[in-house]
Amino acid sequence: MTTATLECLFLFDTTHQAMWAEDVAREKGIPAEVVAAPPQARAKCGLALRSVGESCRALEQAMQQEGISFRAHA
Repeated sequence: MTTATLECLFLFDTTHQAMWAEDVAREKGIPAEVVAAPPQARAKCGLALRSVGESCRALEQAMQQEGISFRAHA
């Protein structure tokens, strides 16, 4: 499996954080989309942010720099 096919899913405690993370991704040109969080993830809000490949690391770093609280779903 190549890096480009890897998918990451980030979970948030609030809808506000999910929307904020989406805005940050868009501003930085990082491909990401808001999706429904899977039930097994037990996310506090029903949303997650999904990205793929090397964009996952860039998105993670961008959210950390902005102070957005999140957790990665395995």
